[in-house]
Amino acid sequence: MGYRRDLWEIAAAHHGVVTVADADDAGVPAVEVRKLAARGALRRYGKGVYVHHDIPTDAATESAIAVALAGDGTFLHREAVLDLLGIGQFNPHRIKVGTRRRVRRTLPEWMELETRSDVPDGDLTLTEGIPSTTVRRALDDLQGRMPPERWTALVEEALRRDLIDDRDVAQTPSTGALS
Repeated sequence: MGYRRDLWEIAAAHHGVVTVADADDAGVPAVEVRKLAARGALRRYGKGVYVHHDIPTDAATESAIAVALAGDGTFLHREAVLDLLGIGQFNPHRIKVGTRRRVRRTLPEWMELETRSDVPDGDLTLTEGIPSTTVRRALDDLQGRMPPERWTALVEEALRRDLIDDRDVAQTPSTGALS
Protein backbone atom coordinates (compact mmCIF):
# COMPACT_ATOMS: atom_id res chain seq x y z
CA MET A 1 0.00 0.00 0.00
CA GLY A 2 1.31 3.48 -0.86
CA TYR A 3 1.60 6.58 1.26
CA ARG A 4 -1.37 8.19 -0.46
CA ARG A 5 -3.57 5.25 0.52
CA ASP A 6 -2.23 5.32 4.10
CA LEU A 7 -3.13 9.00 4.38
CA TRP A 8 -6.54 8.31 2.85
CA GLU A 9 -7.26 5.80 5.62
CA ILE A 10 -6.22 8.29 8.30
CA ALA A 11 -8.35 11.01 6.72
CA ALA A 12 -11.37 8.73 6.35
CA ALA A 13 -11.34 8.14 10.11
CA HIS A 14 -10.91 11.85 10.96
CA HIS A 15 -13.48 13.71 8.81
CA GLY A 16 -10.91 14.17 6.04
CA VAL A 17 -8.21 15.65 8.30
CA VAL A 18 -4.62 14.37 8.32
CA THR A 19 -1.93 15.64 10.64
CA VAL A 20 1.79 15.10 10.25
CA ALA A 21 1.79 13.44 13.68
CA ASP A 22 -0.93 10.96 12.60
CA ALA A 23 0.95 10.30 9.37
CA ASP A 24 4.17 9.67 11.31
CA ASP A 25 2.32 7.22 13.59
CA ALA A 26 1.21 5.35 10.45
CA GLY A 27 4.76 5.25 9.09
CA VAL A 28 4.39 8.05 6.54
CA PRO A 29 7.32 10.48 6.70
CA ALA A 30 6.52 14.21 6.93
CA VAL A 31 8.37 14.83 3.66
CA GLU A 32 5.95 12.48 1.87
CA VAL A 33 2.99 14.35 3.34
CA ARG A 34 4.40 17.61 1.98
CA LYS A 35 5.04 15.99 -1.42
CA LEU A 36 1.45 14.77 -1.64
CA ALA A 37 0.22 18.24 -0.70
CA ALA A 38 2.37 19.75 -3.45
CA ARG A 39 0.86 17.26 -5.92
CA GLY A 40 -2.67 18.29 -4.94
CA ALA A 41 -3.75 15.22 -2.95
CA LEU A 42 -3.89 17.23 0.28
CA ARG A 43 -4.83 20.81 1.12
CA ARG A 44 -2.72 22.48 3.80
CA TYR A 45 -4.60 24.37 6.53
CA GLY A 46 -1.75 25.18 8.86
CA LYS A 47 1.40 23.79 10.36
CA GLY A 48 1.12 20.02 10.04
CA VAL A 49 -2.63 19.96 9.29
CA TYR A 50 -4.06 18.87 5.94
CA VAL A 51 -7.37 17.79 4.44
CA HIS A 52 -7.39 14.90 1.96
CA HIS A 53 -9.08 15.83 -1.32
CA ASP A 54 -10.40 12.29 -1.88
CA ILE A 55 -12.49 12.35 1.31
CA PRO A 56 -15.75 14.32 1.17
CA THR A 57 -15.96 16.95 3.88
CA ASP A 58 -18.81 16.76 6.33
CA ALA A 59 -20.35 18.90 9.05
CA ALA A 60 -17.57 17.93 11.47
CA THR A 61 -14.60 18.62 9.18
CA GLU A 62 -14.15 22.27 10.18
CA SER A 63 -14.28 21.37 13.88
CA ALA A 64 -11.73 18.58 13.35
CA ILE A 65 -9.47 21.06 11.54
CA ALA A 66 -9.80 23.58 14.39
CA VAL A 67 -8.78 21.08 17.08
CA ALA A 68 -5.91 19.77 14.93
CA LEU A 69 -4.62 23.30 14.28
CA ALA A 70 -4.64 24.14 17.99
CA GLY A 71 -2.61 20.99 18.75
CA ASP A 72 -2.48 18.22 21.31
CA GLY A 73 -4.62 18.53 24.40
CA THR A 74 -7.14 20.90 22.85
CA PHE A 75 -10.88 20.31 22.64
CA LEU A 76 -14.13 21.82 21.42
CA HIS A 77 -16.14 23.54 24.13
CA ARG A 78 -19.23 25.64 24.80
CA GLU A 79 -21.53 26.05 21.78
CA ALA A 80 -19.03 24.36 19.44
CA VAL A 81 -19.94 21.02 21.05
CA LEU A 82 -23.68 21.61 20.76
CA ASP A 83 -23.35 22.92 17.20
CA LEU A 84 -21.39 19.81 16.20
CA LEU A 85 -24.22 17.62 17.53
CA GLY A 86 -26.96 19.78 16.03
CA ILE A 87 -28.43 20.75 19.40
CA GLY A 88 -30.16 24.10 19.21
CA GLN A 89 -29.54 26.63 16.51
CA PHE A 90 -26.08 28.10 16.58
CA ASN A 91 -24.33 29.84 13.78
CA PRO A 92 -21.01 30.65 15.39
CA HIS A 93 -18.64 32.83 13.41
CA ARG A 94 -15.81 31.21 15.36
CA ILE A 95 -15.25 27.66 16.49
CA LYS A 96 -14.50 27.66 20.19
CA VAL A 97 -11.52 25.52 21.15
CA GLY A 98 -10.36 25.06 24.72
CA THR A 99 -6.90 24.17 25.98
CA ARG A 100 -5.18 23.60 29.30
CA ARG A 101 -1.78 24.61 28.03
CA ARG A 102 -0.17 27.49 26.22
CA VAL A 103 -0.59 27.47 22.44
CA ARG A 104 1.94 29.57 20.56
CA ARG A 105 0.70 28.93 17.05
CA THR A 106 -0.91 31.59 14.95
CA LEU A 107 -4.48 30.42 14.40
CA PRO A 108 -7.02 31.49 11.78
CA GLU A 109 -9.60 34.15 12.61
CA TRP A 110 -12.45 31.62 12.38
CA MET A 111 -11.16 29.97 15.58
CA GLU A 112 -11.35 31.20 19.15
CA LEU A 113 -8.89 29.65 21.59
CA GLU A 114 -9.54 29.87 25.32
CA THR A 115 -7.46 28.58 28.21
CA ARG A 116 -9.66 26.22 30.24
CA SER A 117 -7.77 25.00 33.29
CA ASP A 118 -11.17 24.49 34.98
CA VAL A 119 -12.10 21.49 32.80
CA PRO A 120 -11.22 18.17 34.50
CA ASP A 121 -10.47 15.00 32.52
CA GLY A 122 -13.89 13.62 33.48
CA ASP A 123 -15.54 16.40 31.46
CA LEU A 124 -13.68 15.50 28.26
CA THR A 125 -14.82 13.01 25.66
CA LEU A 126 -14.81 12.36 21.93
CA THR A 127 -17.75 13.79 20.03
CA GLU A 128 -17.93 12.49 16.46
CA GLY A 129 -14.30 11.43 17.02
CA ILE A 130 -13.21 14.99 17.93
CA PRO A 131 -11.91 15.84 21.42
CA SER A 132 -14.52 17.94 23.20
CA THR A 133 -16.18 18.59 26.51
CA THR A 134 -19.18 16.48 27.37
CA VAL A 135 -22.63 17.76 26.45
CA ARG A 136 -23.35 18.23 30.16
CA ARG A 137 -20.24 20.39 30.56
CA ALA A 138 -21.04 22.41 27.41
CA LEU A 139 -24.51 23.13 28.78
CA ASP A 140 -23.07 24.08 32.18
CA ASP A 141 -20.64 26.47 30.48
CA LEU A 142 -23.43 28.15 28.51
CA GLN A 143 -25.81 28.63 31.41
CA GLY A 144 -26.01 32.32 32.22
CA ARG A 145 -24.62 33.26 28.79
CA MET A 146 -28.02 33.04 27.10
CA PRO A 147 -31.67 33.61 27.98
CA PRO A 148 -32.92 31.01 30.50
CA GLU A 149 -35.73 29.79 28.23
CA ARG A 150 -33.28 29.11 25.39
CA TRP A 151 -30.91 27.26 27.74
CA THR A 152 -33.80 25.18 29.08
CA ALA A 153 -34.78 24.29 25.51
CA LEU A 154 -31.21 23.08 24.88
CA VAL A 155 -31.31 20.92 28.02
CA GLU A 156 -34.67 19.45 26.98
CA GLU A 157 -33.38 18.67 23.49
CA ALA A 158 -30.25 17.01 24.91
CA LEU A 159 -32.45 14.94 27.24
CA ARG A 160 -34.79 13.98 24.38
CA ARG A 161 -31.82 12.83 22.29
CA ASP A 162 -30.32 10.89 25.25
CA LEU A 163 -27.13 12.98 25.22
CA ILE A 164 -27.62 13.65 28.92
CA ASP A 165 -29.83 11.83 31.39
CA ASP A 166 -32.05 12.71 34.30
CA ARG A 167 -29.16 12.22 36.73
CA ASP A 168 -27.31 15.06 34.96
CA VAL A 169 -30.16 17.45 35.57
CA ALA A 170 -30.41 18.81 39.11
CA GLN A 171 -33.92 19.42 40.38
CA THR A 172 -33.12 23.01 41.35
CA PRO A 173 -36.14 25.03 40.21
CA SER A 174 -34.46 28.40 40.63
CA THR A 175 -31.45 27.77 38.39
CA GLY A 176 -32.13 24.58 36.47
CA ALA A 177 -28.38 23.92 36.76
CA LEU A 178 -26.89 20.66 35.68
CA SER A 179 -25.05 18.72 38.34
